[in-house]
Amino acid sequence: MNMELSRRGFLKLAGTGVAATSLGAMGFGEAEAAEIAHVRPFKLTTTTETRNTCPYCSVACGIIMYSKGDLRKGETADIVHIEGDADHPTNRGTLCPKGAALKDFVKSPTRLQYPMHRKPGSDKFERISWEDAFDRIARLMKDDRDANFVATNAAGVPVNRWTTVGLLAASATTNETAWATFKFAKALGMVGFDNQARV
Repeated sequence: MNMELSRRGFLKLAGTGVAATSLGAMGFGEAEAAEIAHVRPFKLTTTTETRNTCPYCSVACGIIMYSKGDLRKGETADIVHIEGDADHPTNRGTLCPKGAALKDFVKSPTRLQYPMHRKPGSDKFERISWEDAFDRIARLMKDDRDANFVATNAAGVPVNRWTTVGLLAASATTNETAWATFKFAKALGMVGFDNQARV
């Protein structure tokens, strides 16, 4: 039997053989090839995308949270996936190990979701409303500031300092929010002002 094969025909035949052998070596048979041909829908197509900022360090990486359920329709939103935001200029879609584990952070059974208060002498925390928590914080701050505010130093120079209270701010925020937070702390005379990124 005489078979003539051009160089181009030989390369086509060799390429087909290599592709078939590679698929076989990777474990793809006829059934898997049929499944590959059928495109399944993406798992995130029915979810709601929400862009946010990672709450950990001060780098402020962008994240995308995917949730099922629409809060605008009164449904409960359940976060099913969190990933880095490829369009964010800070991280361009990458996340550190802590950021990559954000879903576990959000779904943690020990995550604090509402204000808790432990009364003096009690051995347990009790849930209180946000209004009660804000009122209590404001009252305690006002009482402490009235009792410990230093208007002038020993030489009579105005210093306007409140040294018995400090403020720990969030680093995962916008420049505008950080500026407003700083102005709030300094307007009250707080000397101790720091950021979570240094903790």
